Amino acid sequence: MINFSQRSVIALLCRVILGIVLIYASIDKIVHPAEFAKAIGNYNVLPFGLENLLGIVLPVLELLVGICLVLGIMIDGSAIIAGGMMVVFIIAISQALFRGIDINCGCFKVTVENGGHQVGIRRIIEDFIYLGMALMVLSRGEKKWELYPKS
Repeated sequence: MINFSQRSVIALLCRVILGIVLIYASIDKIVHPAEFAKAIGNYNVLPFGLENLLGIVLPVLELLVGICLVLGIMIDGSAIIAGGMMVVFIIAISQALFRGIDINCGCFKVTVENGGHQVGIRRIIEDFIYLGMALMVLSRGEKKWELYPKS
């Protein structure tokens, strides 16, 4: 059985790892917004104008949530947003996989030349792991190592 102090340490590790992953994932998307918008468009689920908007907004949101998780700022809200993003990513990749669409997922690197990854079960499993980390952060119990904890 995990006691509260062990749970806090595990939650801290999950929080920092998830934050670093989100920050890392956002960098290439911020640098190449047009390529990321194309990657979003390849999923064939959004109207034309929204893929461009999402291509700009989503990477910035990933960056902000990642920074908040790493620095311990507004942890509950950041973990909820991170978990929500993971659910959306799981659904998007799953539907592309089920429909047989073989595309770059746009997960970390937005172009295959830069090391981008194709949609696949591995990406879905990774996103489920990140979702679990977000849920662990939300259920952390003690509010340690936080700048603005929810009171």
